[in-house]
Amino acid sequence: MKKNIIIFLSVIIAAILLRYGFSLFGKIMQGKMMKNKPAPEIVAEEITEQSVIRSFEAPGRVTSKYRVDVLARISGYLEKSYFKEGDYVKQGQVLFQIEPAEYRNAANSAAANVKNLAAQLDYAQKQLQRAEELVKKDYIAKAQYDQMLSQRDALKAQLAAAKASYSDANRSLGYTHVKSPVDGKVGIINVTVGNYVSPSTGALTTINSTNPIYVTFPIESNDFTLLASADKDANINRKVELILNGNTIYSHTGVQDFQDNKVDQSTGTVTMRATFDNPDNELIHGEFVTVKLYANKPVLVPVAPVTAVLENQAGKYVYKLDENNLPQLVYVKTSGQNGDNWIISEGLKKGDKIVTDGLQKVVPGKPVKIVTKEEMSQLKQQSETENKK
Repeated sequence: MKKNIIIFLSVIIAAILLRYGFSLFGKIMQGKMMKNKPAPEIVAEEITEQSVIRSFEAPGRVTSKYRVDVLARISGYLEKSYFKEGDYVKQGQVLFQIEPAEYRNAANSAAANVKNLAAQLDYAQKQLQRAEELVKKDYIAKAQYDQMLSQRDALKAQLAAAKASYSDANRSLGYTHVKSPVDGKVGIINVTVGNYVSPSTGALTTINSTNPIYVTFPIESNDFTLLASADKDANINRKVELILNGNTIYSHTGVQDFQDNKVDQSTGTVTMRATFDNPDNELIHGEFVTVKLYANKPVLVPVAPVTAVLENQAGKYVYKLDENNLPQLVYVKTSGQNGDNWIISEGLKKGDKIVTDGLQKVVPGKPVKIVTKEEMSQLKQQSETENKK
């Protein structure tokens, strides 16, 4: 029994050693093949700088320039509504009517009082003019004249007060027509016809202005620093584009005309705002969009050919040649494109040498053979000819 166990264990150990030997032999042979394999041909180019207008993308939200609650400024029963929810209305357009009879009667009464006092004042003025002639000839006492003058002045004051009351009554009568304070789109009607309303009722409806319209957006503090350093004192009225849902570009460009005076500590961003024309009401309050903000002044920045920049789950990267011309994988950050080049914001600088062709054969840290673009073109043609045979 013991002998069988020893034989069994010996067989297992021999199999393990044999497998290890084959694996080691394979690695040795593979290493020799790799050593004998010629270095892959690549084209290398130095990073250059170009004068570009920096652009920055950020999520934005459309907001109305004016958001106005429509209120009742007097008390009364709501008699009529002259619009439908969602309608576009003009400034001064009548939206609601509050029962006007009470206020019309008050205005008529105030008008009658004005007429009455005006007639009394006219009579008192004529009497005073007669008294002036009489007092000069001593036909009446000076005290009587003074009394008539006082009555005339009192009637003047009463007439002024009556006119003010009449004006106030007309103002209240005017408030029976509840009008839109701005151009815009009407929201939900909060109080329907037949209800009693007053200034304390709250908003009857809400109007969001639509043209022009704002778009607010946050920009990373690092990007804001780059933008500020590029524009310096020309830091207003920057061009802004909108990318709508479906990746379509909004037909009107906007102007960035406001930036906050602080960095939001919770997000590390600076809030900015742009104003857009919205003549067709295409942009709607609350809509989410993508904002593309352009600097006012060009700056020199390092660029790399789009074809030289690869991407994996960790981000964009290039193969940069070190001092021994060995390729090393280097991750980069980009800030948009300029023609056929990526604008490099981090990872590369002017004068760095990167692989721009032959990327598929590059192994980090392994030797490569640098050839010219013309030589690489010839090699590709030769390879295509051999493949066809």
